[in-house]
Amino acid sequence: MLETPKVLLKNLQDCKIHFIGIGGIGISGLAKYLKAQGATISGSDIAISPSVKYLKALGVEINIPHDPKAINNQDVIIHSAIIKEDNTEIQRAKELEIPILSRKDALYSILKDKRVFSVCGAHGKSSITAMLSAICPFFGAIIGAHSKEFDSNVRESADMSLVFEADESDSSFLFSNPYAAIVPNTEPEHLEHYDHDLERFFFAYEYFLDHAQKRVIYKEDPFLKNYSKDAIVLEKKDIYNIQYILKDGEPYTSFELKDLGAFLVWGLGEHNATNASLAILSALDELDLEEIRNNLLNFKGIKKRFDILQKNDLILIDDYAHHPTEIGATLKSARIYANLLNTQEKIIVIWQAHKYSRLMDNLEEFKKCFLEHCDRLIILPVYSASEVKRDIDLKAHFKHYNPTFIDRVRKKGDFLELLVNDNVIETIEKGFVIGFGAGDITYQLRGEM
Repeated sequence: MLETPKVLLKNLQDCKIHFIGIGGIGISGLAKYLKAQGATISGSDIAISPSVKYLKALGVEINIPHDPKAINNQDVIIHSAIIKEDNTEIQRAKELEIPILSRKDALYSILKDKRVFSVCGAHGKSSITAMLSAICPFFGAIIGAHSKEFDSNVRESADMSLVFEADESDSSFLFSNPYAAIVPNTEPEHLEHYDHDLERFFFAYEYFLDHAQKRVIYKEDPFLKNYSKDAIVLEKKDIYNIQYILKDGEPYTSFELKDLGAFLVWGLGEHNATNASLAILSALDELDLEEIRNNLLNFKGIKKRFDILQKNDLILIDDYAHHPTEIGATLKSARIYANLLNTQEKIIVIWQAHKYSRLMDNLEEFKKCFLEHCDRLIILPVYSASEVKRDIDLKAHFKHYNPTFIDRVRKKGDFLELLVNDNVIETIEKGFVIGFGAGDITYQLRGEM
């Protein structure tokens, strides 16, 4: 099941490293982390992105687009999962006999000497990783999203402990060397990587858990409830007295956990309390309970996760949710937030499906996930994420919502413009709007494209 990872003879921290696909959130995180460790970093991508701009500001030389001339005297090349063998820089590196590592191979070399708190699961892993990094401020952190606490997806630390958001989509979580394996759920997704074999998919999670010294799991998950090895277990009944409040205008969830007392965490929803509880339980051996309680207050949310962009006449929220389960849970949070604000505005959803494969694999669930708490549905074209376009009649499948179909949305001042064929068909000047998707919808909503 698990291939043997490539191990470099030389520490990556002492290397000249070139990253192909450096703009991606996962690859950019490794680049930032290794630069902070002392490595000399360069990179390339097909387009400018916020991560590319950030790294350039740090002095990293980045080529747009890929250019074989960028490959010369590097010690190692690290590439994202989306990069193919025929990439011009990959071909040049082979000619020069420069070692080439996939991201997951590189992970093993980076993390093999660390005490890694590895968080993996279909939903909630970014939030749990960021919450745990807030609770344990002396830990290093590599997160798949920007923590608003320290305005980055990476925090460097001299401590041997590291909070790491692991990725099951390409099985790279198996290379994360977990001291602690923290798993909120194992809902099947990215099955194309596992040849649509559920047994193989769940075996990967079992392997991940089995090879950790410490395990923290949410027992309500159908797979995790049958996991038999020793673990710190969270069950739904362990979380009680959940309440939602506004504190200085910001949304918070208050809850009690087991016999540990009350906690307050930024964000709304039962899933938010569950995520925080898993982070808390993971940290119990690391510091005093009152420190955990106080440090959790430093969590201020993460970019693109119930990210409140503005709250005037038009309340605008950007959310990364791209799976039906995530969308349903976040819509509940949106309704709670609307009630706290005492607004009578209807909830307008702008949805950009991410990947044709995910849309097709979960089509029936997508057709149902907007039924509650969505008063109006606006649908953008599918964001392919480099997949081949497939024919799918969204108008027929989602006709029960009477949706509005648009080509793109544009932020103009405090308003949103809906466009078809570059013509504005509607301007939304007030109301409650939440955008869902892992594609470029986030840049559209922020006026960055």
